Amino acid sequence: MGITGMMEALVWTGPREMVMREVPVPVPGPGEVLVAVKTAGICGSEISGFLGLNKLRVPPLVMGHEAAGRVARSSGGKFADGSPVRDGTRVTFNPLVTCGECDRCRAGHANLCRKRALIGVHRPGGYARFVAVPTGQCWPLADAVSDVAGALAEPLACAVRAGALAGTGKGDRLLVVGAGIIGLGCLLVARQNGARETIVADRDARRLEVARKWGATRTVEAGREDLAEVLKEAAPGGVEAAVDAVGSAATRAQCIQGVVPGGRVVFIGLHEEESVIPANYLVRQEVAVTGCFAYTPGDFRASVGMLERGVMKPEGYWLEERPLSAGREAFAELADGKCAKAKIVLRVT
Repeated sequence: MGITGMMEALVWTGPREMVMREVPVPVPGPGEVLVAVKTAGICGSEISGFLGLNKLRVPPLVMGHEAAGRVARSSGGKFADGSPVRDGTRVTFNPLVTCGECDRCRAGHANLCRKRALIGVHRPGGYARFVAVPTGQCWPLADAVSDVAGALAEPLACAVRAGALAGTGKGDRLLVVGAGIIGLGCLLVARQNGARETIVADRDARRLEVARKWGATRTVEAGREDLAEVLKEAAPGGVEAAVDAVGSAATRAQCIQGVVPGGRVVFIGLHEEESVIPANYLVRQEVAVTGCFAYTPGDFRASVGMLERGVMKPEGYWLEERPLSAGREAFAELADGKCAKAKIVLRVT
C-alpha cells in the first residue's frame, strides 16, 4: 500500500478489548513527518488503559507511545538533534507534544507543559503502520541501535528523569520498588551515576533475575521476603533515595519508610489513583517526596545516548517480540501477570 488511504492498526475499543482494524493513514500537519512504524513497546500505563482504569485514554484509540521506524514522508525541517530531515531516516520519537510557549515550557519544564498532549493518548499512536509526529520530536537512530532498541528510548527516558529527581550520586544507596522496564532503567541510571548500593524489590522472581544481571546489589522478592527486614541488613538506617515504580499504597509507603531522615522519594508508578501516606512521619523525618512525570527533551537526549552506548540492550532473556496482530493477547498476558518477560515489543512491519 502507499502512504494514503487506509492502513492496519491495533485499536483499543473498550476494557480488555483490542481488534485489528482498517483506519485512515494519518495526514501530517505543518511541521510534522509521517513515520512508518517498525516497532512499538507496551507500557504499563497502556495496560491500565487496556483494563479501562486510565481516565486519559478514551476508546476507540490507537495507543502506542514507545515506537521506532523510518520517515516515510516529510516536508523539510530539522530533527531533535538539529540534523536535517531526510526521508528514509530511522528514528524514534518523543511522544510528549508540548506548546513551547507556556510558563512551564519557558522555565525548562516542558514535561509539565500546560497544553501537553501525548501521542497514543490524545492523538493516534504507534500501534499502526504509520504515525504522524512533530518533526522536532524525532531522534535519528545510529546504525548500532536496532528498531527494537529504538522503541525503548521512551521508557528509558522516564528512568533518566526519575534518576535526576532521586539525585542518586556516587556512594548513595537506592531502593527501587518495581522491576518493570522503568524500574530496571532506574537501576541502570543509578549505576551510571555511581550509586554504591542498588536494592530492587518485586513480586516476580524472573524480573529480579534480570535486575541481578543488570547489577543490582540486592534483590527482594515481595511475598517471600520482608523488604523492611532486608533493608535493616542491607542499608541500616535507610537508603538515601527510593523510587516507587509500581504506584500502590503499599509500595509508596515502603519507599517512604525505607529512606534515611532527609531522604528522597520519587513516585513514578501510576497503579492507584490515591494513597494514604504517613504525613506526620514525612514532617518529622523531613522526607522529600516528589512526583515524576515523563521527561524533558534533555532526558530524552540522554536516553538515546544510553542506547547508542549499549547501556540497555534488547535481549531475549528479558524482552519478547510479537507481531502487532498478537497485540490483544500480549496485553491480556501482561494485565494478568502471565508474561515471563519484563517487556513486550510489538513488531508492526
